[in-house]
Amino acid sequence: MGEKVTIATVARHAQVSRQTVSNVLNAPHIVREDTRQRVREAITALGYRANQAARQMRTGRSRLIAVRIEPTRDGINGSVLDRFLHGLTETADAGGYRVLLYTARDDDQEIATYDALLGAYDLDAFVLTGTKHGDPRTAWLAEREVPFVTFGRPWDAPDAHPWVDVDGAAGTAQATRHLLTAGHRRIAFLGWPAGSGVGDDRRAGWRTTMAEVGLDGAAADRATEDGIAEGARELRALLALDAPPTAVVCASDSLALGAWQAARETATDVAVVGFDDTPVAAAVGLSSVSQPLGEAAARCVELLTGLLDGQQRDPQLLLSPSLVLRHSA
Repeated sequence: MGEKVTIATVARHAQVSRQTVSNVLNAPHIVREDTRQRVREAITALGYRANQAARQMRTGRSRLIAVRIEPTRDGINGSVLDRFLHGLTETADAGGYRVLLYTARDDDQEIATYDALLGAYDLDAFVLTGTKHGDPRTAWLAEREVPFVTFGRPWDAPDAHPWVDVDGAAGTAQATRHLLTAGHRRIAFLGWPAGSGVGDDRRAGWRTTMAEVGLDGAAADRATEDGIAEGARELRALLALDAPPTAVVCASDSLALGAWQAARETATDVAVVGFDDTPVAAAVGLSSVSQPLGEAAARCVELLTGLLDGQQRDPQLLLSPSLVLRHSA
């Protein structure tokens, strides 16, 4: 039988101190990225496994985080949360945590699931996704003093709890500025009905950018439910206007894909930009705004570990997206 792999073994292999290895396992946010990577590579190469039972007795924690799996919907935008969950699980694992996945069809069922999970497991914390106005889930957890962070802002009170989010307005502003630079002036927006925090944020970036160059109202603002068919239907309606748009910024890749399909079917030269940079967008050549989902997931874990360790860190993090240009724009 080979020699037992310990923290000391990992430290020697990675050429760091035992304390550094411990920090990577328990508080990765305080370790430099290159050092974290070297230690993680050593852990993988040596097959090191921390003694979770001993750690739980020492720290009083289960090292277990719970997060919801979102519905797949049309199979396009659902992949966004898949990438976030992958990053969350990978980062949590490197820090000695495990992720417990659960499903729920609506807020009431999700809250009931919180109650059931907390009764069945010694959970350390939750990561919530898909925040909204008047979110009852965050209120329920806060009232019971259950630690949590959200991937998404608390739209009614930005300082209500720790969160990580992506600046959707900055993303649609980038897309709109690119189209303006390309010579477009009638740039429409295709988004969701008013009242969605995420949707309203993405619409605001387009509207503000158009207003900055004196083009506020130069093109239509359409609202519909999310989906490929809806995107196609709305673009056909836009093309029937007396002054149809020459470009469209969309709140999602599903809407953008439908719009682009409708443009090609009608042989109309309309530039289209989506949001989320899904694998489907990459496959078909759809320009889209990309979210830094891996970084968002890592920051959520870092906020949680800081919260659980009682460390004072910036509890709100707004990350910048980037525009990925392809054939559609």
